[in-house]
Amino acid sequence: MGIEIALDLAFQCSPDHPYVKEHREWFLQRPDGSVQYAENPPKKYEDIYPFYFESECATELCEELKRVVFYWIEQGVRIFRVDNPHTKPFDFWEWLIEEVRRKHPDVIFLSEAFTRPKAMQRLAKLGVHTILYVFRLEECQWELTQYFTELTQTPVREYMRPNVWPNTPDILTEFLQYGGRPAFMARLVLAATLSANYGVYGPAFELCENRGSTPGSEEYLDSEKYQLRAWDIDRPDSLKGLISRVNRIRRENRALQSDWSLQFHRLDNDPTHCL
Repeated sequence: MGIEIALDLAFQCSPDHPYVKEHREWFLQRPDGSVQYAENPPKKYEDIYPFYFESECATELCEELKRVVFYWIEQGVRIFRVDNPHTKPFDFWEWLIEEVRRKHPDVIFLSEAFTRPKAMQRLAKLGVHTILYVFRLEECQWELTQYFTELTQTPVREYMRPNVWPNTPDILTEFLQYGGRPAFMARLVLAATLSANYGVYGPAFELCENRGSTPGSEEYLDSEKYQLRAWDIDRPDSLKGLISRVNRIRRENRALQSDWSLQFHRLDNDPTHCL
């Protein structure tokens, strides 16, 4: 079809995966013998079984995960979007990336690391090419200025390449839920100009999908994780035209094609104003 595929690489299992039955030693077990499911308080993911890298069979587990990666490389995949790499041992990623690069130096690892900056920097130093960054931890003007200055004007820029996203399939921030269409427009322009690499989860973003499941939740009301949806991106209120215009501006201006040229200017308005 003439397109590149970035394959989601999620090293975890569903409860009915053959690994759970055939290699129970690869998972952490509770005292009652059941497998420990994934948790990210206050969220509980009872349908996800994470691997236990501290087991006595960790070497066997790592070799199997490497086999999975090489299988997809053989199918032609050259870009992997790694899910939650910060929840796995850093030395595992260092070893795996080195093993892959030895035979396939053109393979790219895009890390989805929704975690603190130090952990993301560690992953970048280990060889992850690009860090997918959902810019919501730094919501205020001074925080955005501080963090992106660090990314573009300090030694961090030598090894860390951010990929900025204003939304994801499972993170609908409070600002987008209550800010309406202007909030989506503002976050789009910020993402497209703060970083040379950016992306959006669409078509939900183009159509300003902002209905949360429950008050205080960052889950979508009609999440595509659980259903197939049809989207009309040609609706009159769609951001399709704005996104096209922003992307055209990025292509036409070299200053927006490099992170190192980013500069912030002082404003007279309240620096604590949040976006």
